[in-house]
Amino acid sequence: MAKNKTIFTDENVIEFVEKLENETKKNDSYQLINLMSEITGQEPKMWGPSIIGFGQYHYKYASGHEGDAPVLGFSPRKAAISLYVFSGADEHLPTVEKLGKFTMGKACIYVKKMSDIDIDILNELMQQSIDFVTEKYERIS
Repeated sequence: MAKNKTIFTDENVIEFVEKLENETKKNDSYQLINLMSEITGQEPKMWGPSIIGFGQYHYKYASGHEGDAPVLGFSPRKAAISLYVFSGADEHLPTVEKLGKFTMGKACIYVKKMSDIDIDILNELMQQSIDFVTEKYERIS
């Protein structure tokens, strides 16, 4: 079975953010750190080389694949900020649709900048995701 690439590391979150060249992405990253820390009650941790995650849970799929992942997270990538705040559950889609200007991948939401989205809706979406993960999986922190 393939080994998970996205694992917790001891890298410093602030040092990672400070290395960002784009000032908007840097400021947006600090805003997301504050929002996600507040809603999860967790400190930010680096997952892999570029994901800032909050909390941790253990998942196991029907296929047998299992691992650990952050409860919430984001990655300030060059093209867009990847937000890991959506459970993927159909019942949460109405909230996603109210978020603002974004695109979606299979497991995340991409935003160019935080000013493109509604922060109250993001908070609602994050809480839905936390509730979903807590109910469905073994929450570690």
